[in-house]
Amino acid sequence: MKHNNSNKLYKKGLKHLVGAVNSPVRAFASVGGNPLFIKKAKGSKITDVDGNTYIDFVLSYGPMILGHRHKKVQKAITKALKNGYTFGASTKNEIKLAKIVCDAFPSMDKVRFVNSGTEAVLSALRLARAYTGKDKIIKFSGCYHGHSDALLVAAGSGLATLSLPGSKGVPEGAVKNTLIANYNDLDSVKKHFEKHDDIAGVIIEPIAGNMGVVLPKDNFLKDLKVYLASKRALLIVDEVMTGFRSKFGGAQELLGVEADIICLGKVIGGGFPVGAYGARNEIMEMVSPLGEMYQAGTLSGNPIAMAAGIATLTELKKQNPYQQFEEVGGKLETILLESAKKHNVDITVNRFGSMINPFFTTTKVTNFEEAQQSDTKKFAIFFWEMIRNGIFLPPSQFEAWFLSSALSEKDMKKTAIAIDKAMEAVSKK
Repeated sequence: MKHNNSNKLYKKGLKHLVGAVNSPVRAFASVGGNPLFIKKAKGSKITDVDGNTYIDFVLSYGPMILGHRHKKVQKAITKALKNGYTFGASTKNEIKLAKIVCDAFPSMDKVRFVNSGTEAVLSALRLARAYTGKDKIIKFSGCYHGHSDALLVAAGSGLATLSLPGSKGVPEGAVKNTLIANYNDLDSVKKHFEKHDDIAGVIIEPIAGNMGVVLPKDNFLKDLKVYLASKRALLIVDEVMTGFRSKFGGAQELLGVEADIICLGKVIGGGFPVGAYGARNEIMEMVSPLGEMYQAGTLSGNPIAMAAGIATLTELKKQNPYQQFEEVGGKLETILLESAKKHNVDITVNRFGSMINPFFTTTKVTNFEEAQQSDTKKFAIFFWEMIRNGIFLPPSQFEAWFLSSALSEKDMKKTAIAIDKAMEAVSKK
């Protein structure tokens, strides 16, 4: 498999793009080599500029849950384009998508659309502070909630991939109100409340997806919500990645907990830049123009993104692919474990619904510290062998793989063969 055109574009891109990319994980820093440049995609496949076609388990990091360029989504986008691109004014489809989203989350009465997951989260934190009158927020080590200053500490994914402890340019004052707890460790949360009386809330991914797929243990989320309620603090659940991926609604419902504030993105935009945050009426009525918490955005509720989101969620509800995801995810987990055992490669696999991640470690992964025990050199070998065999994966040990409803039985057979070859390559190093 040749990547001559991708290599040429990479060298050309270095002149005017930072690292020739517009997001750090795309730089392939942890797997070595140059990034691939993509030309097109359709269904379960993605094709690079050299004409190589891959089965796609990246899916733009989650939103392409129906596969690429689904005909109903494509039709809705084309129709919306004929009416204009952006108006800086309200449209009917904003109301329609808002109802679909709110109906899918029992604890959400109102929603505000924004343009990214990062924007949704930073707005949700501001809202939590406005509603409680308190300043501090607790986040969990390894959970990534976007690149806003206050949360760019102890983050996973790109920062873990690049071995960066944080980010230059984030002033000390920006993170002074951010407290760090350990995922799956309620005592680490309680210790902060023992020291501080001005904690507005806790933000968490219900299923962590940026230190690999990491699930909450036992009743961790339920116990966390009960404890926060006793302290008059809010539970902010970041479902940017998990929203609509494990059920039509949120992972929180499957885990038996209701968030006070919910952050969304990815799937609700059908591949276009969208984020959202929502809550019950008494909280959301703090937001301008109803309340005194200011947040605005010229392109929020963009008509093309709204059309794509409505079409995606409507088709997703019709397909109801969640049992299919469970079956395919289980099959993929078995393939990974059996192939690793066959070739004497140490791995552990974490999975939730349509998200899955193999860690190259013998350790059961329940938090960021355990995830970091993974052998990233082995993952790099595995990654490139999968690429050579036509499987497109996230170029980081600490990113989730995603399933789409477009995956076929033929795709799974090809994936199984590729995994076996990749495990064999790992075993020889």
